[in-house]
Amino acid sequence: MEKCLVSACLTGLCTRYDGQSKTHTGCLQLLAKYHWVPVCPEQLGGLSTPRPPANLINGDGHDVLAGICRVVDQHRVDRTDAFLRGAFMTLAIAQAQGIRLCFFKSGSPSCGYAPVIGVTAALLQSRGIQIIPF
Repeated sequence: MEKCLVSACLTGLCTRYDGQSKTHTGCLQLLAKYHWVPVCPEQLGGLSTPRPPANLINGDGHDVLAGICRVVDQHRVDRTDAFLRGAFMTLAIAQAQGIRLCFFKSGSPSCGYAPVIGVTAALLQSRGIQIIPF
């Protein structure tokens, strides 16, 4: 059975910035075909749950990776380093497990794929890992 990564909040884990989950039954149905590993890049980067919401400022995840965009929370605290640390830790998990597919939460500054690609999604995509948004 193929392995995949999944945004932990989609599986019912309370890892979102607001301390809630975003359980997605359609995602859970698809996950039945995989050995899945739940991840929260923001927690892996050292951020607490709950935490202030954050946004990409003047760019997307690719721009953060290029050093031309920042991730800033609602209190104007720069959280870019934590988002980068979480992205690279998520990549390390994917590589260690031979994972080539991720089911990620849309709209997230780390996992988002649409409408704006997040930091972790951009890093994994740049390494050839497929992102399926939910």
